Amino acid sequence: MIRNLKCHTIITTVVFIAIAFSSCIDMKKTTYFNNLNDGEIRSSEEAIPTIHKNDILNITVSSLNPEASAVFNAPNVLPTASSTVIGAVSQLVGYLVNDEGDILFPVIGKVHAEGFSTIQLGANITKMLTDKKQLVDPIVSVRITNFKVTVLGEVGHPGVIPVPNEQITILEALGFAGDLTIYGRRDNVLLIREGKGKKIIQHIDLNSKDILSSSLYNLKPNDVIYVEPNKNKVRSVSDSRQLVPIGFAALSFLVVLASIALYKK
Repeated sequence: MIRNLKCHTIITTVVFIAIAFSSCIDMKKTTYFNNLNDGEIRSSEEAIPTIHKNDILNITVSSLNPEASAVFNAPNVLPTASSTVIGAVSQLVGYLVNDEGDILFPVIGKVHAEGFSTIQLGANITKMLTDKKQLVDPIVSVRITNFKVTVLGEVGHPGVIPVPNEQITILEALGFAGDLTIYGRRDNVLLIREGKGKKIIQHIDLNSKDILSSSLYNLKPNDVIYVEPNKNKVRSVSDSRQLVPIGFAALSFLVVLASIALYKK
C-alpha cells in the first residue's frame, strides 16, 4: 500500500515537472537586442518617403501676397474617411495623385508627382509658380497626409497607424501598437513592403542588435508588419481545444454516475 502510494507520488511529480518544462518560455526569445553591449552603433539612413499613385498630398503655398496665394490652397478632392490604430476616423483632404502619377494644381494644371519626395515636388511647384510669374518668392510645403503603416498579429493593439511627420521606425510602430505580447515571435517579424508593381517580403530579428543599423529600421508608407505567434501560443490554443471536449466528457460521465447512484437509492 505504502509502496504504491510512493510510486504514485513519484509519477505525479515527474508529470508536473514535464508539464512545467514543456510550458517554459525561453527568456532570450522574449527580449530585444540580446547581443547589445554598451557603445555606439552606426544608425541606418533615414528613409525619405517618395510619392506614389493614390497618395493624398497636402500642399500649402504662401508668399508676400496672401490674397494671390489663397487660390493655390484650395484642395481638389473630397474628404476621405481613414481609420486609425485606436479606431478613430480622420478626414483626409488634399490633392489626389492619379493613376498617371499626376496631380491637378490650380492655374498650373497637371503636375507630375509620382517618384518625387515631398521636398522635390515642393521645389518643382515653386519653380513653376515663379517661371509663370504667378507669385513672387513663393514658399511651397508638401506633405503626404495618408502616410500609414499597419501592425498585425501578436501585439497589444493591432491596427493602422497614421504617420503625420512622415518618419517612423519599426520600434515606434510596435510601440504604438502596444508592443509584442509574450506570445509574439521577436526573432521572425514579417515586413511586407510595396515595391514597384510588386510586394517585397523581409523577415526581421528583433532579438539581434543588427536591426538598429538595418535599412528596414525606418519604415516606408503602407508597410505591413506581422508578428506571428510562438509555439507556446499555438500549444496553449491547441491544448485548450483538446481539454474542453475532455472536460465536457468527464462532466457528462460524473453526471451519469450521480444519476446511477441516485437511482440505486
